[in-house]
Amino acid sequence: MEKITLIICGACGKMGQTVMKLALKDNNFLIKGGIEVKGHEMIGKKIEGIPIYNDLSEILEKGDVVIDFTTPSATIDFIKKVEEKMGKIVIGTTGFEKNQMEKIMLLGETTSVFFSPNMSLGVNLFFEIIKYAVKLLKNYEIEIKEIHHHFKKDAPSGTAKKIAEIICNEKNWKIDNVLKYGRSGFTDIRKFEEIGIHSLRIGDIVGEHYVYFGGLGEIIEISHRCYNRESFASGALKAAKFISKKEKGFYSMEDLIKEEVLNV
Repeated sequence: MEKITLIICGACGKMGQTVMKLALKDNNFLIKGGIEVKGHEMIGKKIEGIPIYNDLSEILEKGDVVIDFTTPSATIDFIKKVEEKMGKIVIGTTGFEKNQMEKIMLLGETTSVFFSPNMSLGVNLFFEIIKYAVKLLKNYEIEIKEIHHHFKKDAPSGTAKKIAEIICNEKNWKIDNVLKYGRSGFTDIRKFEEIGIHSLRIGDIVGEHYVYFGGLGEIIEISHRCYNRESFASGALKAAKFISKKEKGFYSMEDLIKEEVLNV
């Protein structure tokens, strides 16, 4: 079987290193190189035999799929180069502004792009459970809490935002009108059409997400806890396999689940 060749952007970061470790153990993949920010100490050197570059254009033609776990500004630069070469990219970066996400989605008109704010297969199945719970618990108030390590720069997490989008889509609520980012001072009585999102940054927690459904005299809690980064890396590699077989289009973990898990 012909191997899928990979280029890993953010190769020296925690996620990049984890993706590389799993890909090196997987006979489906061959890593052609890693990308790091200009001036990084590893540029021109090798990690586990994988050369590290600072310019994606140098090696883009050698890879079938680019996997990106970097920063929003770096990702926007990468997608321009991917589009020029008609490449394919898996994006696990979070914290994008609205206009940046629009650019990523437009990329699907010319090539293959896979985007997910959380690459864990488990957390994306968690999204499906949330959809069902929202339909079932129609008269319950809803709050979201997320906890991450103190190095995480964006808040709320991309996963928490995705949960809020799912809830609003199911309830036909306009997301900008109902989200409350924490609470402070005199907040008045809570409205039913309101979703509180609360972000904690503490210690080295990889990622925890909680959705609370509150009724009279009871609370139902649905949660997902991630204990290491391998679930994200494994999901990114599943995504790479998925889009390696796809033509142009914008794909998400929801598409992968429908095709490979639910067989829809």
